Amino acid sequence: MKHQRGLSLNGMLIGSAVLAVFALLGMKAVPPWIEYANVLKAIRATAADGSLKEASVAQVRTSYGKRAEIDNVQSVRPEDLDITKEGGELVISFAYTSKVPLFKNTSLVFDFEGSSAK
Repeated sequence: MKHQRGLSLNGMLIGSAVLAVFALLGMKAVPPWIEYANVLKAIRATAADGSLKEASVAQVRTSYGKRAEIDNVQSVRPEDLDITKEGGELVISFAYTSKVPLFKNTSLVFDFEGSSAK
């Protein structure tokens, strides 16, 4: 007697539903992480800019604003930055929360923070 092998219709439907849920989570969760990476890139590039070593806070914010505009960063505005000098080095830090609605009353909440200090 031969044994049947394969995937049943019920198994395929349940597997497809689980895959769809993970795909939804991935499509909703990846964009905030991409924006976080863009914010870090803009912050680190601004802090590494040699012409801003002796610049005022307003000039540093303006420089960050231009870099953030290029990468279409919406979450962290120049006013949200904490700008200090530590050991003669410019240190820029930030923190923000990103809320991503999934469906009805369910959301993902990400708390991001970062700094130009390595």
